Amino acid sequence: MAMTGREMRSRIDETGILTLSLEPVAIPDPGDDEVIVRVEAAPINPSDLGLLLGPADLSSIAEVGTPEKPSLAFHVPTARLAGVKGRLGASLRIGNEGAGTVVAAGRDAKALIGKRVGMIGGGMYADYRRIGRPDVIELPDGASAVDGASMFINPLTALGFVETARREGHKAIVHTAAASNLGQMLQKICLADGIPLINIVRSQAQADILRNIGATHVLNSDDEGFSCRLVDMIAETGATVAFDSVGGGALGNTILQAMEQAATRRMTQFDRYGSGSFKQLYIYGVLNAGPTTLNCLTFGWEWSVSGWLLWPFLRDAGRDVENRLRQRVADELTTTFASSYSQTIGLAEALQPDMLRAYFLKATGQKFLIDPTRA
Repeated sequence: MAMTGREMRSRIDETGILTLSLEPVAIPDPGDDEVIVRVEAAPINPSDLGLLLGPADLSSIAEVGTPEKPSLAFHVPTARLAGVKGRLGASLRIGNEGAGTVVAAGRDAKALIGKRVGMIGGGMYADYRRIGRPDVIELPDGASAVDGASMFINPLTALGFVETARREGHKAIVHTAAASNLGQMLQKICLADGIPLINIVRSQAQADILRNIGATHVLNSDDEGFSCRLVDMIAETGATVAFDSVGGGALGNTILQAMEQAATRRMTQFDRYGSGSFKQLYIYGVLNAGPTTLNCLTFGWEWSVSGWLLWPFLRDAGRDVENRLRQRVADELTTTFASSYSQTIGLAEALQPDMLRAYFLKATGQKFLIDPTRA
């Protein structure tokens, strides 16, 4: 059974030109434990954007394809090429997760034919995806491909934050850029699990989104007195871990400093090394691509700053934990882990310059979904 379709690819050549294109591909027959899924919905996540354009200069965008085979080209500054040396010349498939209908299956996966599934594993910006059965989850009755499109990255990340906090003995969490789809999921989880959560946002509209789903600790970082109020909330909740999606700038420093100030309120005598309260800042995103600024003289010496990524977390947590978290996502797919999208576009539309600029803004409330069946 020969099937053909399109896949979105990203390629950087030796001269520093990054090309995005839709490539015709043949889909081999599925192996015994594989299925072929007709992709009907795939979200554009920040992690997808990193592979899509990597270090390219967005302002250098140029249309180099045709209406029948759209293609875009970008310039990668010479200073950034060393960081992507390993991918030079490789045509990379894009799209971490998605959902669709199983149209073919190998001998051991025949029961999934005709079923709607969510899936993870890359290469989802395509008409069809051949994939192993362990990397798909059958969607609950009545759930659409749109419901299942984002059932892995954001839900497992939000659950991973809570799992990490519990394993490390933290009582409460601080989260930045908290009105995102992921942030709303995290707030719902924390409400259900009885974990205090301090949400940091950048506008009143974002604060309202969170309060409307039950959040009690919400701070606008642009408000006067933000830092003082953050100290008060940390003192109230006992938060000693933060998950920061901003990355660059001084917000992480402000959070660690507030944690230290809250801890010193409880001290009965001076210690030149600061409090004995351990403070953890995890950076998991780069909404601000600038340098991260830290002044360790402001938050004592019991602290750590490190990166947090879903894949190493799942690897270290083990398959039993991953299966438990996946099952919770499936059970609460249309409630706790429901995602909303501002716009649905086709594969070819995703390569229109104005459209690409729009989804690269990564604005809160502006999440895009690709539906390859739209052409």
